[in-house]
Amino acid sequence: MNDFVNGFWPIWISTITLGGIAFCVGLLIFASRVKVTLYSDNTNGHEWDGIKEMNNPLPMWWVGLFVITVIFGLVYLYLFPGLGTYNGKFGWSEVKQYEAEVAKNNDKIAPLYAKYAAIPVEELAKVPEARDIGKRIFLNNCAACHGSDAKGSRGFPNLTDNDWLYGGVPEKITETINNGRNGIMPPMAAALGTEEDVKNVANYVLSLSGSIHDSGRANAGKDKFVVCAACHGAEGKGNQAIGAPNLSDNIWLHGQGEAAIIKRIHEGKNNVMPAWKEKFSPEQIHLLTAYVWGLSNK
Repeated sequence: MNDFVNGFWPIWISTITLGGIAFCVGLLIFASRVKVTLYSDNTNGHEWDGIKEMNNPLPMWWVGLFVITVIFGLVYLYLFPGLGTYNGKFGWSEVKQYEAEVAKNNDKIAPLYAKYAAIPVEELAKVPEARDIGKRIFLNNCAACHGSDAKGSRGFPNLTDNDWLYGGVPEKITETINNGRNGIMPPMAAALGTEEDVKNVANYVLSLSGSIHDSGRANAGKDKFVVCAACHGAEGKGNQAIGAPNLSDNIWLHGQGEAAIIKRIHEGKNNVMPAWKEKFSPEQIHLLTAYVWGLSNK
């Protein structure tokens, strides 16, 4: 797959590349055919402060290096990408090189992981060496979102508590790491009715976790919450099968308070965690699962 939006640009790039090489070769040929006039003083008529500019031909070693450079360039363009969409005789690409290096590195370190592969996650989380390996994998790849302490931030779940969107058993953690997650909440304001209804439901949601709320609005919003119950459940305890958050535990992924909840009702949310199965080997994911599971099961 290439980045060109139409067929013009590959031709344009190829023309400039080959045209530049052809121009340099033509210039070299032209210069080599220029002869110094017999009986001349071998200058080109330019003189500054008594210094005359000579008209000597290029040294042959310089010409030879130039010719070798041109040949090298043409051979390179034949073997490797460089002319528009032409992939080269070898079919080299950055992606292929990266995948080859990853595979080579995985083969090299496979024995290190192999001894942990058969150990259950619950037991593996107690092995200091295995936990350290899992931690390094986490810090290098997961900490950018979940934090170096794995406690997350707004929009990125805390992995050290027992509040799990999709389940905290080892099998679910492995599934999440392998396949990633895409949690979607659609905008719900229109389905709830008026802006007053939205505020009432927001206060009812706050009441579920014992947060500060307007009890009058909460009572008024209880019946309207039935629209939200399809995902979050009648009691607001969430649904791990679809990643619907528990609204009754006072843990807020996208911000706490009436204003934050109203914003989420109006705008919805699409939260994406990438899949890692293409980057990590099963043994690495096993160790990473043990580390993550161990964070909330000390």
